[in-house]
Amino acid sequence: MHTLTTFDFVIRLAVGVGCGALIGVERQWRARMAGLRTNALVAAGATLFVLYSEAVGDAGSPTRVASYVVSGIGFLGGGVILRDGGGVRGLNTAATLWCSAAVGVLAASGKLDLALLGTLTVLAVHVVLRPAGRLLDRAPAAGTDPDSTVRATVHLECERGAETHIRALLLQALNGSGLSPTGLRARRDERGDTTSLRATIAVNGDVAPALEQVVSRLSLEPGVSDLHWHLEEDDAKQQVLA
Repeated sequence: MHTLTTFDFVIRLAVGVGCGALIGVERQWRARMAGLRTNALVAAGATLFVLYSEAVGDAGSPTRVASYVVSGIGFLGGGVILRDGGGVRGLNTAATLWCSAAVGVLAASGKLDLALLGTLTVLAVHVVLRPAGRLLDRAPAAGTDPDSTVRATVHLECERGAETHIRALLLQALNGSGLSPTGLRARRDERGDTTSLRATIAVNGDVAPALEQVVSRLSLEPGVSDLHWHLEEDDAKQQVLA
């Protein structure tokens, strides 16, 4: 059985840490949560665990330790995945940490050439496939950036006696279209014959289709005399007269 010498230990550890650091440089350059030191430490930890199993001389131990490393990195990766509104971010960072651990395991097992190849592959995925992914993404239409927050306002006028009913229908129609109003204001005219309702909505992406459904629904109500909506960033109005 091959005995792990101090020289082999140092070389494998250096390769493992170096490969993790190379992966971390790209993450650090892009200002990600897990950068140079994090990826280097993950690779160092994976390398040290497997090197320990090599040092004790148990032939089956490195494989078992490697499986434990994979499980442990799963918990570490989960810590960098964050929920951001309706989506999540940090998945690429978590996957990169997982790859850094795999590179460390390869280096600790003496497969230094494979560890270097693995490192180059991870870097290629980040550097080469990033612009390729952007080319494959469908470009959103103008003004419908899914990451932008849009504020819209729905205006309607209704008979004073139907105010309570129309207000309930307005909220129901907004919720039915997946829109949650951030504000609702009612204003009565001086004579008290009609009431003006204004609902404000803040959503991400293209709000027009959902608001058109709301307008179409409420325009059928006999108590509604005027109904329209508009984007607060845009003076152009979409109007439907009941």
